[in-house]
Amino acid sequence: MSEAPEAPPAGLLPAGLMDLLPPEAEREAALVETLMTAFAAHGYERLKPPLLEFEDSLLAGTGAAVAEQTFRLMDPVSQRMMGLRADTTPQVARIAATRLRGEPRPLRLCYAGQVLRVKGTQIAPARQLPQIGIELIGPAAPAADAEIAVVTAEALARAGVPGISLDISLPTMAGVLLEEAGLAERELLAALRLGIDRKDPVAVRAAAARSGVRAIDLGALLPPLLDAAGPADAALAALAALDLPAPARAIADNAAAVIAAIRARAPALRITLDPLEFRGFHYHTGVAFTVFGPGLTGELARGGRYLAQNEEPATGMSLYPDAVQRAAPAAPPRPRVFVPIGTRAEAAAALRARGFATVAALTETDAPAALRCTHVLRDGAPVPLTEEH
Repeated sequence: MSEAPEAPPAGLLPAGLMDLLPPEAEREAALVETLMTAFAAHGYERLKPPLLEFEDSLLAGTGAAVAEQTFRLMDPVSQRMMGLRADTTPQVARIAATRLRGEPRPLRLCYAGQVLRVKGTQIAPARQLPQIGIELIGPAAPAADAEIAVVTAEALARAGVPGISLDISLPTMAGVLLEEAGLAERELLAALRLGIDRKDPVAVRAAAARSGVRAIDLGALLPPLLDAAGPADAALAALAALDLPAPARAIADNAAAVIAAIRARAPALRITLDPLEFRGFHYHTGVAFTVFGPGLTGELARGGRYLAQNEEPATGMSLYPDAVQRAAPAAPPRPRVFVPIGTRAEAAAALRARGFATVAALTETDAPAALRCTHVLRDGAPVPLTEEH
C-alpha cells in the first residue's frame, strides 16, 4: 500500500508568490508614495481600479495584449467570468472612456497597486508584482510623450535612482516597412521579423534577397536601421540619411520631435534610439519607452504611445517598484525608541512628532533589543542602545 504524500509545510505559498516582511514592506510603501508624490506634483491625479472586473471589459482594447497572463474565475453573483488584472493600464483606459468620458482632456492619471500574472519569467519569476504608473490621455502631440518620459525621470530621481537611461523604440517601423514592400508570403515575413527581432543583419539581408524586386528595397533599408540602434543623435542622423517611404518617414520624424521635446525639458537625460525594436510592445502605436537603471539594475519602467478605448490617443509609463528598489539607495530605517512602562503619553507623542517610532513596553520583561529598538527613553530623551551601558 503506497504511503500518503507528505503534507506541504505550513505557510507554503504557490510558486511566484511571496510574503514581504519588515522592513522591506515599509520600504516599498515609502518608495511608492515618493513616486506618487512626484506624479501629483505634475498634476497627475490618483485613481484606484478594482483588482477584479468582468473579463470582457478587462481584456478589451489594450487588455487583449495580456489575455494569456490573466487569471480568470467565475463570479458567483452574476455567473459571469471575471479576470484578475495582469496590468493596470487597460483599466485606466476603461475608466477614461466611461466614468471620465465627460472630463476635459488631457486627462492626467496615476495609479499604484498590485497585479497578478499567470506565470513569471526565468529572470523575474514573481507572479504578483507592485505596479505604479502614469497615463496622459487625449493629446497626440510629441510633447505629451515627452512629458511622460520627463516626469518618470524626475520621479526616479526623487527616489534616489541616479544615472538612468531612456531607450526609445519605434515598434511600428518594421511592420510599416514590410507592408510598404508588399510582402504577403507568410514564411518570408516570419523570416524577416525573426531576423529583425534577433538583430541579425545577415539573416535580414538573406530574407530580403529572397523577396525579389519590391516597391521598396528592404535589403537597403533594414540592415542600416538595425545598425542605427544606439545613442539618439547618431540614430536620428542615420534615419535622416535613409530614403524611407512616407509612412516610415512620418514615424522617424515623430521620434525626432519627441526626442527634441524631451531634450528641451531634460537636457542631461541619456537617450538611446532603436528604430526596429518591437518585442513586448504589441499594442503601441508610436514611440515606446524602456527606462534602465545604472549598472546592472535592469529595466525600471516601460511604456509609450497607444490607443485607449474608443481609439482615443494616450501615452503612459508603468514603473516596477521592486526593480526601482534595487536601483535606489536603501533609506535609513526609522529609529525605534523603547518606551518603558509608566512613561507619560505626552513624552512618547513628542518623540513621534520628531520622526521616531515609539515601541511601548507592555510587561516588565520586554527587552529593547529583542523588539529591534535603536534607542531607549531615559530621563525624557532617546538614548541609543549602544550607549546604554
